Amino acid sequence: MEESFLVKGMIKGLVRGLAISLLLGLSSTSAWAEITSCEAIKDKVAAKLEGKGVNNYTLQVVSKDTETKYRVVGSCEGGKKKIIYKKEKSSDKAEE
Repeated sequence: MEESFLVKGMIKGLVRGLAISLLLGLSSTSAWAEITSCEAIKDKVAAKLEGKGVNNYTLQVVSKDTETKYRVVGSCEGGKKKIIYKKEKSSDKAEE
């Protein structure tokens, strides 16, 4: 009788372990899905800027370790790179 009780306990432990492993595996899959290409992020940032009427700017993808004086407006490739925003001088004054 004691042996069947031990076997049932071992089976419960095994099932719990498998359930936890499955949950952890599924949660790490969502982390992979969050890695977005730099071009996709740049397109989203550009759309927001243009929607706000911002003109004369550049968005540049650089390594996450690159030091810059410009504003960082996003990160991509799982945090390996960052996107910087640089406001360009207006060309309207040059035409006047």
